Amino acid sequence: MELAYQAYALLFGAGLLGGFIDSIAGGGGLITVPALLWAGLPPQLALGTNKAQSSFGTAISVGRYAQAGLVDWKEVRLAAVLSFLGSMAGAWTLTLISNEALKRIMPWMLLAVVVHVVASPRLGSQTGKARMDVVLFSWIFGLMLGFYDGFFGPGTGAFWILAVVALLGQELTRANAFTKVVNLGSNLGSLVVFAALGHVAPWVALAMVGGQLIGARLGSGLVLKHGAGLIRGVFLAVVLALVLKLLWPA
Repeated sequence: MELAYQAYALLFGAGLLGGFIDSIAGGGGLITVPALLWAGLPPQLALGTNKAQSSFGTAISVGRYAQAGLVDWKEVRLAAVLSFLGSMAGAWTLTLISNEALKRIMPWMLLAVVVHVVASPRLGSQTGKARMDVVLFSWIFGLMLGFYDGFFGPGTGAFWILAVVALLGQELTRANAFTKVVNLGSNLGSLVVFAALGHVAPWVALAMVGGQLIGARLGSGLVLKHGAGLIRGVFLAVVLALVLKLLWPA
């Protein structure tokens, strides 16, 4: 797809900012998807291209968290595989039906997440007691949130972080690392479907990948330095921004 040079420059910047935010608390799609739509890409092409470029930034974040010893591969690998499969199903379903009803429900679900986090100031500040077996957790949330990420997407990282903290008892830094691994799985799963259907603009994705790599490296570095406090603040800001974005059309 041919775009003006200025558009490619702005998409590079959107990739950088999106990768930075996504590596800290998820929600980079709040920046990158509107940027792709602004550049003139049709919705399905914008979603597929977004998955292509965001996969690179997420992979950088996963690598940095793994090097820091924050990723327990035995714990997360089943959830990542199921998230991959679930997102393939979600992306395929998206090509068949409308997601307007889900768009109307989503703001209220995310607002409930914000209320819960604000009402629990110590949420994720330290390791807690696991309330669910990790295998059962992986099957339920891997398939459910993987499907959701492939089908619609916004807020997936926020839901993962909250679920990992609340049900597996992890503190926010490790929960964020867990989330990045499963997000990489769902990004790649839906990307397979979008690419097979021709819903990826390669040159546009490449323009954003450069920004993603820089932003993800900077953001993950800040998380490793500042930990849970930074994640909590950015997490709340991202979710509130997403609620406002989804409520605005209504």
